[in-house]
Amino acid sequence: MSNTIIVWFRNDLRIRDNEALYRAVQDAQTVIPVYCIDPRQFAKTPFGFTKTGPFRAQFLLQCLHDLRYSLQDLGADLVVKTGKPEEIIFALAKYHKAKAVYCHQEATDEEYRVEDALINHLDTIDVPLEMFWGSTLYHYDDLTALLPIENLPDVFTQFRQFAETRLQVRPTYPVPPPITLPPNVQTGSIPALQELGLTPPTPDARAVMPFTGGETAALLRLKYYLWEKDLLKSYEETRNRLIGGDYSSKLSAWLALGCISPRTIYEEVQRYEQERVKNKSTYWLIFELLWRDYFRFVAVKYGNHLFKPGGLKQLPPNTTYQPALFERWAKGQTGIPFIDANMRELNATGFMSNRGRQNAASFLVKDMKQNWQAGAAWFEHLLIDYDVCSNYGNWNYIAGIGNDPRQDRYFNVLSQTAKYDAKGEFVKLWCPELRKLPSGRIHEPYLLQPPEQRYVGVVLGVQYPHPCIDITHWRATGK
Repeated sequence: MSNTIIVWFRNDLRIRDNEALYRAVQDAQTVIPVYCIDPRQFAKTPFGFTKTGPFRAQFLLQCLHDLRYSLQDLGADLVVKTGKPEEIIFALAKYHKAKAVYCHQEATDEEYRVEDALINHLDTIDVPLEMFWGSTLYHYDDLTALLPIENLPDVFTQFRQFAETRLQVRPTYPVPPPITLPPNVQTGSIPALQELGLTPPTPDARAVMPFTGGETAALLRLKYYLWEKDLLKSYEETRNRLIGGDYSSKLSAWLALGCISPRTIYEEVQRYEQERVKNKSTYWLIFELLWRDYFRFVAVKYGNHLFKPGGLKQLPPNTTYQPALFERWAKGQTGIPFIDANMRELNATGFMSNRGRQNAASFLVKDMKQNWQAGAAWFEHLLIDYDVCSNYGNWNYIAGIGNDPRQDRYFNVLSQTAKYDAKGEFVKLWCPELRKLPSGRIHEPYLLQPPEQRYVGVVLGVQYPHPCIDITHWRATGK
């Protein structure tokens, strides 16, 4: 038998703190790093749009190029193949007579099914699939050694208190030593976006910042945010702002594809606290990583209920799906400026602030009474930082079928805009047809009388749509 291990890259596109890669280099003379572009991830959803859209796909391809360069610096390369991973990895293992396949473990059903299919194939040639846990701040094994996953609290605060008092963050793994490829490995080319059936997105000058995929860009962003601009010290105060790249870390895009690990961020925050300042803001960034951990552990606990209409609580569905009405939300044509501004930002850039996501999701489900699954699928299609556990966990939360101790949570758009976009700067940025509206009407153009509409050049139904909901019964209470 040869002394070769295949490392199957998934959502762990980095060489630092990558246990699967590090262990493989320790355990074998030659290592074959592989990434499979799975066509199933680019298929159409039941709602008529592709599962992966152009922004996320472009970011992924950039990540693969960066990972290839990093592996080449270590003396290796990245094998890139298009097809089903369970078939590609099996064929490579058989051809190269690999002694094992190493990878990082995922947390949801689609990934489980691919893992099971690969295991079944590999069993026929007596090659084990060894999986490692590397996607969270706290290790799954450390959590479940003290708390079986079925006993995971259904309230985040209880989980956070348990984790902070009972668990320790494991240290990161270093960059592995030089890697040797076996002879005659065909690495393949990384496809262009057009080869995936997608049109490259047009850059928009209004975007909060340019997102470039890869571990190199992730580490540069971390350095910029913490050390060059010293922004972490005020994160808690600025994180809900809507315009510009400096109001929050923006690390979620790189976390989603594993270009940087939560533990790497944690160690850097610890160093920042030692050398600069330790305050509520530095803690708050770790707090956000804990939320990310929680949604991943919840996904393991509840399995496919995360994706079903009744969610984690298995409640009867109480919404409908009307394609024409849903499209108004998706395209930013609801007639409610704050919602439209956020949805237009998403469509134009692949990014939306956390504050915007909460309001847009609440509006779709609670005000428009539309299917939350369609909204979750639209976010999956467009968000650069799409993470299956966080996305669907948050949609369950907003829809009232997930991990939320508060019954009937509701984000009132008017009170939210008064707090986070009082002067309408964000709305005017993304809804330029409303720029002439006075600040007292920027968020409620439907209150303008016809003479006022003509004066400011915004005639409802012409320059800007009428509201898609009955505003006479619009709720005035909520968060």
